[in-house]
Amino acid sequence: MIDELLADAKERMSKAVDQTSGEFATVRTGRASPHLLDRVVVDYHGVPTALRQLSTIGAPEARLLTVTPYDASSIKQIEKAISDSDLGVTPSNDGRTIRLGIPEMTEERRREMVKVARTIAEEGRVRVRNVRRDVLGDLRSLKSDGDIGADEEHRAETELQKITDAAVTQLDGMLKAKEADILEV
Repeated sequence: MIDELLADAKERMSKAVDQTSGEFATVRTGRASPHLLDRVVVDYHGVPTALRQLSTIGAPEARLLTVTPYDASSIKQIEKAISDSDLGVTPSNDGRTIRLGIPEMTEERRREMVKVARTIAEEGRVRVRNVRRDVLGDLRSLKSDGDIGADEEHRAETELQKITDAAVTQLDGMLKAKEADILEV
């Protein structure tokens, strides 16, 4: 029973780390990345639709993204959605493809992006701690029901803390790498 709880905690914490990693990919760095457009939502015929579902996104150069819509009639809506987003880029199109020149980030903008990355990391840590809290509650209820003893509960709590520390360390490492990537000129 304890092993199942710990395995479940490890799996849920791993998912929290993976989710945070995906969120880090959407934070702008000095280079063009198709993941920058993951959060862009287009009003496509009255339905909010993710840009990735409406087009092919490529990064042919270090400072250029291309967006090629599957439906050429949606190019104006896509261009408007990109302009309205918080990316700080101006789209230009040739009728078939939208080009996004990724400008060099200023020092101030880099610091803002580091703050965004730190916020994402903290949200990931909170998700990991919430899993720990849930599993601790389950362990305490097992003890109060008489299913496990105090020693078993203590050993399980120690193991759970090790799993939690490993997940938080992983998140901290991802944050450090992302900060270095953002601040790289």
